Amino acid sequence: MFLSPYAQMQKAVDIVHSSPHPVNKIAAALFGQDQDGQDYSVSSTNYWPENIVKTIGTSCKIGGSSGTIHAETGCILKAPYTDGASICVTDPFCPNCAKNMAEAGIKTIYIDHKGFQKDFALRRGSHFDAVSMQICEKAGISVYELYRKEERLVPIWEAPESFSPFEDSPAQISAIDVLNQQSFDQYIDDAEKLHYSRKFAIAGAIDKGGAYYIILVRSHPALGYCMQRDKAEMIRDDSKYNFVLEPVSRLLMNAARNGLTICDGYLYSSVVPTSREQVNMVGAGLMQVIVGDKERARDETAFDAMKLLSMQSIIRFIDTAH
Repeated sequence: MFLSPYAQMQKAVDIVHSSPHPVNKIAAALFGQDQDGQDYSVSSTNYWPENIVKTIGTSCKIGGSSGTIHAETGCILKAPYTDGASICVTDPFCPNCAKNMAEAGIKTIYIDHKGFQKDFALRRGSHFDAVSMQICEKAGISVYELYRKEERLVPIWEAPESFSPFEDSPAQISAIDVLNQQSFDQYIDDAEKLHYSRKFAIAGAIDKGGAYYIILVRSHPALGYCMQRDKAEMIRDDSKYNFVLEPVSRLLMNAARNGLTICDGYLYSSVVPTSREQVNMVGAGLMQVIVGDKERARDETAFDAMKLLSMQSIIRFIDTAH
């Protein structure tokens, strides 16, 4: 397989017009090596998951989120193993995808130079510069503008070769012998004692060899940030984007980063996941989540999304006695 960034960008460009989005058509190709050292490449456009299209449609918002899976996140959800991988994107990426790519262990991002000339990029340029690129710099992700025909790269930011991002709350991933409801309930109990009132999520997962794992994460700023040290830097005047990654998003990204698949029915969130998290859960093929406190969420739109997805039988939100 030819894994040059120019060939991979061409792969993304070739599929971008197949995006079902009527206005903002975006595509990405993620490539690297799996845990066995085998080359791989996956690609995706931005798209609506099939069960959302069939039951809700493409014109209705899901809480505060669109029903689309972003192209970059779609690639991560498809990939066998993302730690150290690279990604080509047809357009400058949004802050939410920047957070996801950092958490998934992406090391290099290439952006097609034509993407910077599109209306969407011109309208969202301030978010790219002020948030997306800050996240990449903190996480040590090198970002390049790519010219396909000339096979030329223009650095937007290059991480020093020895750069290691600050990480004060990494995902806790533990191998386990068995995964069943009784054992998972005990893992939830232990996690609640550890995290008290903090937002967290825990999931059972499986690797390609059939071994089981527990992934435990809490809500935390994007990779490379420290809540206390970088608090002033993370304050923004607008509310569209922030630097915090919610726990279910961290679960999804760390599963991909470590070559794991979350087992449906073994996902617990201490609070109602955000609208965006719920949409990405659908994209990951998850149809059930156990919620510790259904009266608590980051914002009111999460409850709207939960009501809609539950009513359409897309996600089951299970109560727990914990």
